[in-house]
Amino acid sequence: MSNKNVQGVSYTDVSHDYFEKRGLQRHASLFGLWALGIAAVISGDFSGWNFGIGEAGWGGLLIASLLVVAMYFGMIFSIGEMASALPHTGGAYSFARSAMGPWGGFVTGFAETIEYVATTGVVVFFSASYADGITKELFNLSMPVWVWWIILYAIFLAVNIAGVRTSFRFMEIVAVASLVVLGVFSVMAIFSGKFSVDNLFNIAPTDGNTEFLPFGFWAIIAAMPFAMWFFLGIEELPLAAEEAENPTRDIPKAGIRGLITLCVTGILVLVLNPGITGADQLKESGEPLLDGFRAILPNADIAAILAAFALIGLLASLQGIMFAYGRNIYSLSRAGYFPKVLSLTGTRKTPWIALVAGAIVGYCALLWAQYGGEAAGAIVLNIAVWGAVLAYLLQMVSYLLLKSKYPNLNRPYKSPLGSMGAIVGGVIAALIFIGQALNEGYRDAIIAIAVVYVIGLLGFALFGRKKLVLSPEEAAAVKGHE
Repeated sequence: MSNKNVQGVSYTDVSHDYFEKRGLQRHASLFGLWALGIAAVISGDFSGWNFGIGEAGWGGLLIASLLVVAMYFGMIFSIGEMASALPHTGGAYSFARSAMGPWGGFVTGFAETIEYVATTGVVVFFSASYADGITKELFNLSMPVWVWWIILYAIFLAVNIAGVRTSFRFMEIVAVASLVVLGVFSVMAIFSGKFSVDNLFNIAPTDGNTEFLPFGFWAIIAAMPFAMWFFLGIEELPLAAEEAENPTRDIPKAGIRGLITLCVTGILVLVLNPGITGADQLKESGEPLLDGFRAILPNADIAAILAAFALIGLLASLQGIMFAYGRNIYSLSRAGYFPKVLSLTGTRKTPWIALVAGAIVGYCALLWAQYGGEAAGAIVLNIAVWGAVLAYLLQMVSYLLLKSKYPNLNRPYKSPLGSMGAIVGGVIAALIFIGQALNEGYRDAIIAIAVVYVIGLLGFALFGRKKLVLSPEEAAAVKGHE
Protein backbone atom coordinates (compact mmCIF):
# COMPACT_ATOMS: atom_id res chain seq x y z
CA MET A 1 0.00 0.00 0.00
CA SER A 2 3.05 2.30 0.05
CA ASN A 3 2.14 5.62 -1.60
CA LYS A 4 -1.22 4.28 -2.78
CA ASN A 5 -3.42 7.21 -3.82
CA VAL A 6 -7.09 7.28 -2.90
CA GLN A 7 -9.22 10.39 -3.47
CA GLY A 8 -6.27 12.77 -3.27
CA VAL A 9 -4.56 11.17 -0.25
CA SER A 10 -1.57 8.85 -0.02
CA TYR A 11 -1.14 5.81 2.23
CA THR A 12 2.30 4.85 3.47
CA ASP A 13 3.71 1.69 5.00
CA VAL A 14 4.38 1.59 8.74
CA SER A 15 6.63 -0.52 10.91
CA HIS A 16 5.51 -4.00 11.93
CA ASP A 17 4.93 -2.87 15.52
CA TYR A 18 3.05 0.33 14.62
CA PHE A 19 -0.35 -0.95 15.76
CA GLU A 20 1.10 -2.85 18.73
CA LYS A 21 2.26 0.51 20.10
CA ARG A 22 -1.24 1.86 19.55
CA GLY A 23 -3.36 -0.91 21.00
CA LEU A 24 -6.48 -0.61 23.16
CA GLN A 25 -7.98 -3.10 25.61
CA ARG A 26 -11.54 -4.45 25.65
CA HIS A 27 -13.34 -4.10 28.95
CA ALA A 28 -16.56 -2.08 28.71
CA SER A 29 -19.86 -3.89 29.31
CA LEU A 30 -23.33 -2.57 28.47
CA PHE A 31 -23.52 -1.03 31.94
CA GLY A 32 -20.08 0.52 31.49
CA LEU A 33 -21.09 2.07 28.16
CA TRP A 34 -24.32 3.43 29.67
CA ALA A 35 -22.25 4.92 32.51
CA LEU A 36 -19.85 6.45 29.98
CA GLY A 37 -22.74 8.17 28.23
CA ILE A 38 -24.26 9.42 31.49
CA ALA A 39 -20.92 10.54 32.90
CA ALA A 40 -20.05 12.48 29.75
CA VAL A 41 -23.29 14.46 29.85
CA ILE A 42 -24.46 14.73 33.44
CA SER A 43 -22.56 17.93 34.23
CA GLY A 44 -25.04 19.67 31.93
CA ASP A 45 -27.67 19.15 34.62
CA PHE A 46 -25.43 20.93 37.12
CA SER A 47 -24.24 23.96 35.12
CA GLY A 48 -24.47 25.59 31.71
CA TRP A 49 -28.08 24.89 30.73
CA ASN A 50 -29.34 27.84 32.77
CA PHE A 51 -27.71 30.40 30.45
CA GLY A 52 -30.52 29.50 28.06
CA ILE A 53 -32.95 31.17 30.45
CA GLY A 54 -31.07 34.41 29.95
CA GLU A 55 -31.41 34.02 26.18
CA ALA A 56 -35.09 33.06 25.91
CA GLY A 57 -36.71 32.95 29.34
CA TRP A 58 -37.92 29.72 30.92
CA GLY A 59 -40.63 29.09 28.32
CA GLY A 60 -38.22 29.65 25.45
CA LEU A 61 -35.70 27.25 26.97
CA LEU A 62 -38.46 24.67 27.44
CA ILE A 63 -39.37 24.80 23.74
CA ALA A 64 -35.69 24.76 22.77
CA SER A 65 -35.19 21.68 24.94
CA LEU A 66 -38.07 19.82 23.27
CA LEU A 67 -36.59 20.54 19.84
CA VAL A 68 -33.18 19.39 21.03
CA VAL A 69 -34.67 16.15 22.39
CA ALA A 70 -36.13 15.43 18.94
CA MET A 71 -32.70 16.05 17.39
CA TYR A 72 -30.93 13.73 19.80
CA PHE A 73 -33.36 10.85 19.41
CA GLY A 74 -33.11 11.02 15.62
CA MET A 75 -29.35 11.23 15.89
CA ILE A 76 -28.79 8.53 18.50
CA PHE A 77 -30.87 6.03 16.52
CA SER A 78 -28.86 6.84 13.38
CA ILE A 79 -25.49 6.76 15.15
CA GLY A 80 -26.40 3.43 16.74
CA GLU A 81 -27.00 1.93 13.30
CA MET A 82 -23.72 3.25 11.91
CA ALA A 83 -21.79 2.15 15.00
CA SER A 84 -23.10 -1.40 14.66
CA ALA A 85 -22.02 -1.50 11.00
CA LEU A 86 -18.65 0.25 11.50
CA PRO A 87 -17.48 -0.60 15.05
CA HIS A 88 -14.22 1.38 15.10
CA THR A 89 -12.82 3.82 17.64
CA GLY A 90 -13.07 6.65 15.10
CA GLY A 91 -16.81 7.06 15.65
CA ALA A 92 -18.03 10.07 13.68
CA TYR A 93 -14.80 10.23 11.70
CA SER A 94 -15.19 6.57 10.78
CA PHE A 95 -18.78 7.04 9.55
CA ALA A 96 -17.91 10.12 7.49
CA ARG A 97 -14.76 8.48 6.11
CA SER A 98 -16.78 5.59 4.68
CA ALA A 99 -19.55 7.87 3.41
CA MET A 100 -17.66 10.93 2.15
CA GLY A 101 -14.02 9.93 1.72
CA PRO A 102 -10.88 11.15 3.50
CA TRP A 103 -11.72 14.86 3.42
CA GLY A 104 -15.19 14.26 4.79
CA GLY A 105 -13.71 12.03 7.47
CA PHE A 106 -11.20 14.66 8.51
CA VAL A 107 -13.69 17.55 8.60
CA THR A 108 -16.11 15.50 10.71
CA GLY A 109 -13.46 14.07 13.02
CA PHE A 110 -11.87 17.48 13.54
CA ALA A 111 -15.25 18.96 14.47
CA GLU A 112 -15.54 16.31 17.20
CA THR A 113 -12.02 17.07 18.39
CA ILE A 114 -13.00 20.72 18.84
CA GLU A 115 -16.28 19.71 20.50
CA TYR A 116 -14.76 17.39 23.08
CA VAL A 117 -11.66 19.43 23.90
CA ALA A 118 -13.80 22.55 24.36
CA THR A 119 -16.47 20.67 26.32
CA THR A 120 -13.82 19.41 28.72
CA GLY A 121 -12.72 23.02 29.18
CA VAL A 122 -16.28 24.09 29.95
CA VAL A 123 -16.68 21.36 32.56
CA VAL A 124 -13.36 22.33 34.13
CA PHE A 125 -14.57 25.95 34.25
CA PHE A 126 -17.83 25.10 36.02
CA SER A 127 -16.17 22.52 38.29
CA ALA A 128 -13.74 25.19 39.45
CA SER A 129 -16.65 27.54 40.17
CA TYR A 130 -18.39 24.89 42.28
CA ALA A 131 -15.21 23.81 44.06
CA ASP A 132 -14.16 27.34 44.95
CA GLY A 133 -17.66 28.18 46.19
CA ILE A 134 -17.61 25.12 48.45
CA THR A 135 -14.13 25.69 49.91
CA LYS A 136 -14.86 29.37 50.43
CA GLU A 137 -18.02 28.69 52.44
CA LEU A 138 -16.62 25.76 54.45
CA PHE A 139 -12.98 26.74 54.94
CA ASN A 140 -12.79 30.39 53.86
CA LEU A 141 -10.36 29.20 51.17
CA SER A 142 -10.46 30.65 47.68
CA MET A 143 -7.94 30.19 44.88
CA PRO A 144 -7.52 31.80 41.44
CA VAL A 145 -9.49 29.98 38.77
CA TRP A 146 -6.39 29.08 36.78
CA VAL A 147 -5.06 27.15 39.78
CA TRP A 148 -8.30 25.17 40.03
CA TRP A 149 -8.09 24.44 36.31
CA ILE A 150 -4.60 22.98 36.66
CA ILE A 151 -5.65 20.85 39.63
CA LEU A 152 -8.72 19.45 37.87
CA TYR A 153 -6.94 18.69 34.61
CA ALA A 154 -4.08 16.99 36.47
CA ILE A 155 -6.35 14.75 38.56
CA PHE A 156 -8.42 13.53 35.65
CA LEU A 157 -5.48 13.05 33.36
CA ALA A 158 -4.11 10.69 36.01
CA VAL A 159 -7.41 8.77 36.21
CA ASN A 160 -7.76 8.46 32.42
CA ILE A 161 -4.15 7.43 31.88
CA ALA A 162 -4.31 4.79 34.65
CA GLY A 163 -6.02 2.26 32.36
CA VAL A 164 -9.36 1.36 30.82
CA ARG A 165 -10.51 -0.70 33.82
CA THR A 166 -9.85 2.17 36.20
CA SER A 167 -11.50 4.66 33.85
CA PHE A 168 -14.70 2.67 33.41
CA ARG A 169 -14.95 1.72 37.07
CA PHE A 170 -14.66 5.37 38.03
CA MET A 171 -17.26 6.36 35.43
CA GLU A 172 -19.70 3.74 36.71
CA ILE A 173 -19.36 5.01 40.28
CA VAL A 174 -19.65 8.73 39.53
CA ALA A 175 -22.47 8.27 37.01
CA VAL A 176 -24.63 6.49 39.59
CA ALA A 177 -23.59 8.92 42.34
CA SER A 178 -24.52 11.89 40.13
CA LEU A 179 -27.97 10.48 39.50
CA VAL A 180 -28.42 9.95 43.24
CA VAL A 181 -27.46 13.58 43.91
CA LEU A 182 -29.98 14.82 41.33
CA GLY A 183 -32.60 12.53 42.86
CA VAL A 184 -31.94 13.90 46.35
CA PHE A 185 -32.16 17.48 45.09
CA SER A 186 -35.42 16.75 43.27
CA VAL A 187 -37.03 15.20 46.37
CA MET A 188 -35.86 18.10 48.53
CA ALA A 189 -37.15 20.64 46.03
CA ILE A 190 -40.56 18.98 45.74
CA PHE A 191 -41.09 18.73 49.49
CA SER A 192 -39.42 21.98 50.51
CA GLY A 193 -42.58 24.01 50.04
CA LYS A 194 -40.55 26.64 48.18
CA PHE A 195 -41.36 25.59 44.64
CA SER A 196 -43.58 28.02 42.76
CA VAL A 197 -44.65 28.10 39.14
CA ASP A 198 -44.47 31.89 39.35
CA ASN A 199 -40.71 31.59 39.84
CA LEU A 200 -40.42 30.15 36.33
CA PHE A 201 -41.84 33.31 34.79
CA ASN A 202 -40.31 36.09 36.88
CA ILE A 203 -38.33 37.63 34.01
CA ALA A 204 -39.85 40.89 32.84
CA PRO A 205 -40.83 40.58 29.15
CA THR A 206 -39.60 43.03 26.56
CA ASP A 207 -42.12 45.12 24.63
CA GLY A 208 -44.73 43.05 22.83
CA ASN A 209 -43.71 39.75 24.42
CA THR A 210 -45.11 37.54 27.17
CA GLU A 211 -43.82 36.14 30.44
CA PHE A 212 -43.63 32.70 28.80
CA LEU A 213 -41.47 34.03 25.93
CA PRO A 214 -40.10 37.27 27.37
CA PHE A 215 -37.68 37.83 24.48
CA GLY A 216 -39.78 36.56 21.57
CA PHE A 217 -39.69 33.50 19.30
CA TRP A 218 -36.26 34.14 17.77
CA ALA A 219 -34.75 33.76 21.24
CA ILE A 220 -35.71 30.06 21.18
CA ILE A 221 -32.99 29.41 18.60
CA ALA A 222 -30.49 31.33 20.71
CA ALA A 223 -31.37 29.10 23.69
CA MET A 224 -30.91 25.81 21.82
CA PRO A 225 -27.11 25.60 22.33
CA PHE A 226 -27.72 25.74 26.07
CA ALA A 227 -30.55 23.20 25.89
CA MET A 228 -28.03 20.89 24.21
CA TRP A 229 -26.06 20.93 27.45
CA PHE A 230 -28.57 18.44 28.88
CA PHE A 231 -27.43 15.87 26.28
CA LEU A 232 -24.16 16.96 24.67
CA GLY A 233 -21.69 14.07 24.79
CA ILE A 234 -24.07 11.09 24.67
CA GLU A 235 -23.06 10.64 21.02
CA GLU A 236 -19.49 9.77 22.06
CA LEU A 237 -20.27 6.09 22.71
CA PRO A 238 -18.98 4.81 19.31
CA LEU A 239 -15.53 6.05 20.36
CA ALA A 240 -15.44 3.13 22.81
CA ALA A 241 -16.04 0.54 20.06
CA GLU A 242 -12.60 -1.07 20.33
CA GLU A 243 -12.81 -1.17 24.13
CA ALA A 244 -16.36 -2.55 24.34
CA GLU A 245 -16.96 -6.26 24.87
CA ASN A 246 -19.80 -6.37 22.33
CA PRO A 247 -19.88 -3.04 20.47
CA THR A 248 -22.38 -3.95 17.72
CA ARG A 249 -25.02 -4.87 20.29
CA ASP A 250 -24.20 -2.72 23.30
CA ILE A 251 -23.40 0.72 21.82
CA PRO A 252 -26.90 1.24 20.32
CA LYS A 253 -28.56 -0.05 23.51
CA ALA A 254 -26.41 2.10 25.80
CA GLY A 255 -27.07 5.20 23.70
CA ILE A 256 -30.86 4.81 23.80
CA ARG A 257 -31.00 3.94 27.50
CA GLY A 258 -28.64 6.77 28.35
CA LEU A 259 -30.69 9.30 26.38
CA ILE A 260 -33.90 8.25 28.13
CA THR A 261 -32.16 8.60 31.51
CA LEU A 262 -30.96 12.08 30.58
CA CYS A 263 -34.43 13.15 29.47
CA VAL A 264 -35.74 12.33 32.95
CA THR A 265 -32.98 14.19 34.78
CA GLY A 266 -33.15 17.12 32.37
CA ILE A 267 -36.86 17.78 32.89
CA LEU A 268 -36.46 17.52 36.67
CA VAL A 269 -33.66 20.09 36.69
CA LEU A 270 -35.31 22.39 34.14
CA VAL A 271 -38.52 22.60 36.18
CA LEU A 272 -37.39 22.30 39.80
CA ASN A 273 -34.18 24.33 39.91
CA PRO A 274 -35.60 27.65 38.62
CA GLY A 275 -38.90 26.82 40.31
CA ILE A 276 -37.03 27.02 43.62
CA THR A 277 -34.63 29.89 42.98
CA GLY A 278 -36.44 31.92 40.33
CA ALA A 279 -35.58 31.99 36.64
CA ASP A 280 -34.24 35.53 36.74
CA GLN A 281 -31.92 34.72 39.64
CA LEU A 282 -30.58 31.62 37.90
CA LYS A 283 -29.98 32.89 34.36
CA GLU A 284 -26.33 33.89 34.87
CA SER A 285 -25.32 31.51 37.65
CA GLY A 286 -22.15 29.47 37.33
CA GLU A 287 -23.42 27.04 39.97
CA PRO A 288 -27.21 26.75 39.62
CA LEU A 289 -27.61 23.53 41.59
CA LEU A 290 -25.66 25.00 44.49
CA ASP A 291 -27.99 28.01 44.31
CA GLY A 292 -30.88 25.55 44.48
CA PHE A 293 -29.51 23.94 47.61
CA ARG A 294 -28.95 27.38 49.13
CA ALA A 295 -32.57 28.31 48.45
CA ILE A 296 -33.83 25.15 50.12
CA LEU A 297 -31.48 25.14 53.13
CA PRO A 298 -31.04 28.16 55.40
CA ASN A 299 -27.68 26.91 56.65
CA ALA A 300 -24.97 27.80 54.11
CA ASP A 301 -22.56 25.19 55.48
CA ILE A 302 -25.06 22.38 54.91
CA ALA A 303 -25.77 23.68 51.43
CA ALA A 304 -22.06 23.72 50.67
CA ILE A 305 -21.66 20.15 51.89
CA LEU A 306 -24.50 19.03 49.63
CA ALA A 307 -22.99 21.01 46.79
CA ALA A 308 -19.79 19.04 47.31
CA PHE A 309 -21.84 15.99 46.37
CA ALA A 310 -23.24 17.96 43.43
CA LEU A 311 -19.67 18.51 42.28
CA ILE A 312 -19.61 14.75 41.60
CA GLY A 313 -21.72 15.35 38.49
CA LEU A 314 -19.23 17.79 37.05
CA LEU A 315 -16.34 15.49 37.85
CA ALA A 316 -18.19 12.63 36.18
CA SER A 317 -18.34 14.60 32.96
CA LEU A 318 -14.69 15.51 33.22
CA GLN A 319 -13.94 11.81 33.16
CA GLY A 320 -16.37 10.98 30.36
CA ILE A 321 -15.53 13.86 28.02
CA MET A 322 -11.79 13.52 28.57
CA PHE A 323 -12.18 9.88 27.54
CA ALA A 324 -13.93 11.09 24.37
CA TYR A 325 -11.34 13.58 23.21
CA GLY A 326 -8.57 11.12 24.01
CA ARG A 327 -10.07 8.42 21.78
CA ASN A 328 -11.04 10.90 19.07
CA ILE A 329 -7.52 12.32 18.81
CA TYR A 330 -6.10 8.80 19.07
CA SER A 331 -8.11 7.48 16.12
CA LEU A 332 -7.31 10.44 13.86
CA SER A 333 -3.64 10.23 14.82
CA ARG A 334 -3.46 6.46 14.30
CA ALA A 335 -4.75 7.02 10.75
CA GLY A 336 -2.24 9.83 10.10
CA TYR A 337 -4.61 12.82 10.05
CA PHE A 338 -2.95 14.17 13.20
CA PRO A 339 0.74 13.67 14.15
CA LYS A 340 1.22 9.93 14.72
CA VAL A 341 2.90 10.37 18.08
CA LEU A 342 -0.49 11.34 19.56
CA SER A 343 -1.81 7.78 19.18
CA LEU A 344 0.85 5.99 21.24
CA THR A 345 -0.80 4.10 24.10
CA GLY A 346 2.04 2.78 26.27
CA THR A 347 1.87 -0.20 28.62
CA ARG A 348 -1.50 0.80 30.12
CA LYS A 349 -3.17 0.82 26.69
CA THR A 350 -4.49 4.36 27.04
CA PRO A 351 -3.72 7.20 24.58
CA TRP A 352 -1.84 9.22 27.17
CA ILE A 353 -0.14 11.64 24.77
CA ALA A 354 -3.48 12.50 23.14
CA LEU A 355 -5.00 13.06 26.58
CA VAL A 356 -2.20 15.41 27.67
CA ALA A 357 -2.26 17.31 24.36
CA GLY A 358 -6.03 17.88 24.59
CA ALA A 359 -5.68 19.11 28.18
CA ILE A 360 -3.03 21.65 27.20
CA VAL A 361 -5.16 23.00 24.34
CA GLY A 362 -8.27 23.16 26.54
CA TYR A 363 -6.41 24.96 29.32
CA CYS A 364 -5.02 27.52 26.88
CA ALA A 365 -8.52 28.08 25.47
CA LEU A 366 -9.83 28.81 28.97
CA LEU A 367 -7.00 31.26 29.61
CA TRP A 368 -7.65 33.01 26.30
CA ALA A 369 -11.39 33.31 26.99
CA GLN A 370 -11.00 34.33 30.63
CA TYR A 371 -8.37 36.97 30.18
CA GLY A 372 -9.63 38.23 26.85
CA GLY A 373 -12.27 40.18 28.73
CA GLU A 374 -15.23 37.82 28.38
CA ALA A 375 -16.78 35.04 30.45
CA ALA A 376 -14.77 31.90 29.74
CA GLY A 377 -17.61 29.48 30.38
CA ALA A 378 -20.06 30.94 27.86
CA ILE A 379 -17.47 31.42 25.09
CA VAL A 380 -15.91 27.97 25.36
CA LEU A 381 -19.38 26.43 25.74
CA ASN A 382 -20.39 27.91 22.40
CA ILE A 383 -17.16 26.71 20.79
CA ALA A 384 -18.08 23.21 22.02
CA VAL A 385 -21.64 23.47 20.72
CA TRP A 386 -20.52 24.82 17.33
CA GLY A 387 -18.16 21.89 16.90
CA ALA A 388 -20.87 19.50 18.09
CA VAL A 389 -23.64 20.63 15.74
CA LEU A 390 -21.25 20.58 12.79
CA ALA A 391 -20.27 17.02 13.67
CA TYR A 392 -23.96 16.11 14.16
CA LEU A 393 -24.95 17.51 10.78
CA LEU A 394 -22.12 15.70 9.00
CA GLN A 395 -22.95 12.43 10.75
CA MET A 396 -26.57 12.63 9.65
CA VAL A 397 -25.40 13.32 6.08
CA SER A 398 -23.10 10.31 6.42
CA TYR A 399 -26.02 8.15 7.54
CA LEU A 400 -28.09 9.11 4.51
CA LEU A 401 -25.16 8.55 2.13
CA LEU A 402 -24.36 5.15 3.64
CA LYS A 403 -28.00 4.10 3.30
CA SER A 404 -28.01 5.18 -0.33
CA LYS A 405 -24.55 4.07 -1.47
CA TYR A 406 -24.22 0.85 0.51
CA PRO A 407 -27.70 -0.57 1.12
CA ASN A 408 -26.26 -4.07 1.66
CA LEU A 409 -23.83 -3.02 4.38
CA ASN A 410 -24.31 -5.33 7.35
CA ARG A 411 -26.22 -3.43 10.02
CA PRO A 412 -26.84 -5.55 13.16
CA TYR A 413 -28.92 -2.68 14.56
CA LYS A 414 -31.25 -0.52 12.48
CA SER A 415 -32.76 2.82 13.45
CA PRO A 416 -36.52 2.55 14.03
CA LEU A 417 -36.88 5.99 12.40
CA GLY A 418 -34.71 5.21 9.37
CA SER A 419 -33.79 8.10 7.11
CA MET A 420 -36.45 10.37 8.62
CA GLY A 421 -34.70 10.31 11.98
CA ALA A 422 -31.44 11.43 10.36
CA ILE A 423 -33.22 14.15 8.39
CA VAL A 424 -34.92 15.56 11.50
CA GLY A 425 -31.67 15.40 13.47
CA GLY A 426 -29.72 17.03 10.66
CA VAL A 427 -32.24 19.82 10.06
CA ILE A 428 -32.35 20.81 13.74
CA ALA A 429 -28.55 20.67 13.97
CA ALA A 430 -28.34 22.94 10.91
CA LEU A 431 -30.85 25.33 12.52
CA ILE A 432 -28.69 25.60 15.64
CA PHE A 433 -25.59 26.06 13.49
CA ILE A 434 -27.19 28.89 11.52
CA GLY A 435 -28.64 30.45 14.66
CA GLN A 436 -25.20 30.60 16.24
CA ALA A 437 -23.70 32.10 13.10
CA LEU A 438 -26.30 34.90 13.09
CA ASN A 439 -26.15 35.62 16.82
CA GLU A 440 -23.74 38.45 17.53
CA GLY A 441 -23.21 37.18 21.06
CA TYR A 442 -21.56 34.05 19.70
CA ARG A 443 -19.28 35.94 17.30
CA ASP A 444 -16.07 35.51 19.31
CA ALA A 445 -16.59 31.77 19.63
CA ILE A 446 -17.32 31.37 15.92
CA ILE A 447 -14.27 33.40 14.90
CA ALA A 448 -12.11 31.32 17.21
CA ILE A 449 -13.35 28.00 15.88
CA ALA A 450 -13.09 29.21 12.26
CA VAL A 451 -9.43 30.10 12.79
CA VAL A 452 -8.77 26.69 14.34
CA TYR A 453 -10.53 24.98 11.44
CA VAL A 454 -8.50 26.86 8.82
CA ILE A 455 -5.28 25.87 10.58
CA GLY A 456 -6.44 22.24 10.77
CA LEU A 457 -7.45 22.07 7.12
CA LEU A 458 -4.19 23.63 5.99
CA GLY A 459 -2.24 21.17 8.10
CA PHE A 460 -4.09 18.23 6.59
CA ALA A 461 -3.79 19.56 3.03
CA LEU A 462 -0.05 20.22 3.32
CA PHE A 463 1.07 17.32 5.49
CA GLY A 464 -1.52 14.84 6.78
CA ARG A 465 -3.08 13.75 3.50
CA LYS A 466 0.29 12.56 2.19
CA LYS A 467 1.03 10.29 5.15
CA LEU A 468 -2.17 8.40 5.97
CA VAL A 469 -2.08 4.90 7.44
CA LEU A 470 -4.46 1.99 6.87
CA SER A 471 -5.91 2.03 10.35
CA PRO A 472 -9.09 -0.04 10.91
CA GLU A 473 -11.26 2.91 9.84
CA GLU A 474 -9.25 3.55 6.68
CA ALA A 475 -8.90 -0.13 5.78
CA ALA A 476 -12.66 -0.68 6.08
CA ALA A 477 -13.38 2.31 3.84
CA VAL A 478 -10.78 1.39 1.20
CA LYS A 479 -11.53 -2.31 1.12
CA GLY A 480 -15.25 -2.29 1.60
CA HIS A 481 -16.51 0.78 -0.18
CA GLU A 482 -13.97 2.15 -2.65
